[in-house]
Amino acid sequence: MDDRPRRKEIRTETSPPQPYRILLPLSSLEEARILLPLAEMVVQARQGQLTILQVIGVPEGEAVSEAARQASRFREELGSLLSDQLTITAQMKTLVRHEAEVWDGIWDTVKQEKIDLLLLGWSNHTLPETAGNELKDASLVAPFCDVVAVRPAAQISGPQGWYKIRKILLPVRGGRHAGLALRIANTLAQASAATITLLHATDEAPREAEQQLLQAFGPALRGLERLKRSMTVVVNDVSEAIIQESTDHQVVVMGAPTAQVHAGEWGSPLIDSVIAGTNITLIIVKEATETAEEESSVAGELARKPRAQSEKVRRADRPVAVVVDEWFAENTYHSREFADLERLLTLKEVQGTSISLGLPALNEAATVGNVIRTLKTALMEEIPLLDEIVLIDSGSVDYTREIASDLGIPVYIHQEILPQHGSYVGKGEALWKSLHVLTGDIIAWVDTDIKNIHPRFVYGILGPLLRDPEIQYVKGFYRRPLREGDKLVAGGGGRVTELTARPFINLFYPELSGLIQPLSGEYAGRRSALERMPFFTGYGVETGLLIDILNDYGLRGIAQVDLLERIHHNQPLPSLSKMSFAIMQVVFSRLEQRHNIRLLDEANLTMNLVRYGPRRYFLETVEIREHERKPAVRLREYREKRGLPLIREGERDRRSLIYRESAP
Repeated sequence: MDDRPRRKEIRTETSPPQPYRILLPLSSLEEARILLPLAEMVVQARQGQLTILQVIGVPEGEAVSEAARQASRFREELGSLLSDQLTITAQMKTLVRHEAEVWDGIWDTVKQEKIDLLLLGWSNHTLPETAGNELKDASLVAPFCDVVAVRPAAQISGPQGWYKIRKILLPVRGGRHAGLALRIANTLAQASAATITLLHATDEAPREAEQQLLQAFGPALRGLERLKRSMTVVVNDVSEAIIQESTDHQVVVMGAPTAQVHAGEWGSPLIDSVIAGTNITLIIVKEATETAEEESSVAGELARKPRAQSEKVRRADRPVAVVVDEWFAENTYHSREFADLERLLTLKEVQGTSISLGLPALNEAATVGNVIRTLKTALMEEIPLLDEIVLIDSGSVDYTREIASDLGIPVYIHQEILPQHGSYVGKGEALWKSLHVLTGDIIAWVDTDIKNIHPRFVYGILGPLLRDPEIQYVKGFYRRPLREGDKLVAGGGGRVTELTARPFINLFYPELSGLIQPLSGEYAGRRSALERMPFFTGYGVETGLLIDILNDYGLRGIAQVDLLERIHHNQPLPSLSKMSFAIMQVVFSRLEQRHNIRLLDEANLTMNLVRYGPRRYFLETVEIREHERKPAVRLREYREKRGLPLIREGERDRRSLIYRESAP
């Protein structure tokens, strides 16, 4: 079955029109400098949406995950270039693959993002490194979307190169791709104030050729506002006519031939001749093919082969190690990528989204004031990235709440939120109830015991959500020094992570094994995802959210960000033991649901802790029960507050069958 996206969509009267989507794969900053202005011209002409795909090809035999640092650096440099060179905003994605699989990844992105036009650089002496390289891929013969390939000349490489174009040559013969060539030429001409020369090279008699041209392109030609002149040339060699006329122009825009295509390549004898005979910028366009049968049998066979290979790559039995390796390279960010807060604010405003920061706290008077002051000053007063900061207290008996209130932020006690639903002890309970009082479309949570608080702890976890709409949930990670007396030992800390969480994840949920710190207390997510997740009420909340978001949105919906270093007070071993016990409960609970088996009973909800006193040891039995709160969106009170339609009696959805909530 053909899985290529349909060019025509059936919409209801209430569904909004879909934006014209342009994908620009880039593999170097020089390629970005040349192609970004052209992409901006097309976006503005079509009122479209630009997605930039950062492409890194890894040599065979090397681990893809080793390119994570390279990907992060490139994103950082590319972000600065976008700010300097574009007047539009763009989404940014990362593709890291072994070199032989790069094209499969590009086409996967085209399908997933429902791309309308793929803009590609074509390697030559002016631009030696491009994402598409020499454009040798069989799917280019029958592409899934419109394709515009650019082979730039030296005069385009300057900062205003495209805007210095004055004359564009547009050869047309009435082929199936001529309409796209007309649109691209007109877009370029309008943006650069250039004129268009229409060249109709034919072997027909002049009068018959003119009639054919007007019949095929009459309305389109009248729409070419920058059309300077039109000529019809009767020739035996079309390429020679194009070469001869191009000497007085800076750009040639032409449709790709549909016949005589080299096996697995973009070129053709006509294109090869034009390339060999000219030294100006060449733009070749090809419209999307609805079905492979519309092409020649050879082209159709070539087009079907990579689709089958791509399907094989995406099969469920794809090695987990490969999936995790690619995810680590593509979805691991560094907080410095998002240090330009003005750029983040622009992304937020363009998307029309709101952001809330929730601060869970219990007896954090020593640190909460500095946390609030630092984040409020940088992220609300200097740059209004956050719409609100709210303290969610869990019954502090020190001055935590008073300090927060004096600093001018709202304070809630989680036991008093939704009292009709009772209350449990635990951080997870505070986070679940915070969904009801926080108002943002994106919600971030940061612990209040951080001694070296910095705005990056917030903007770092918000950045991927604002940059990539596919990402639903972002976890922070950092170095956690462990205090030994008066000294901080680098690399220590994270004991529960390394001794419990990561081993269990590797055993039972290996897709999540690339997460460096799955238990970190700094994370953010889209409300639309979080409100559909059940929340465990205690230490297991982070583990439960990761597993459930993986199940609902896939690994691609999760990202992680390097927040550098986090200094906080470390808990004693007995507390860490209880934390580990709770995390194990969550893992086994999810395994029960996945395999429909019973693994836990009441005996598994109590733990004997070994205590010791003067000359004796004894046992203390404590109950550690991870209760599970239903998704917030299932609550009547939540739906009323958010203006959502109420759920009818007996109505269920897939998520409602997952949680098992006990009455408080």
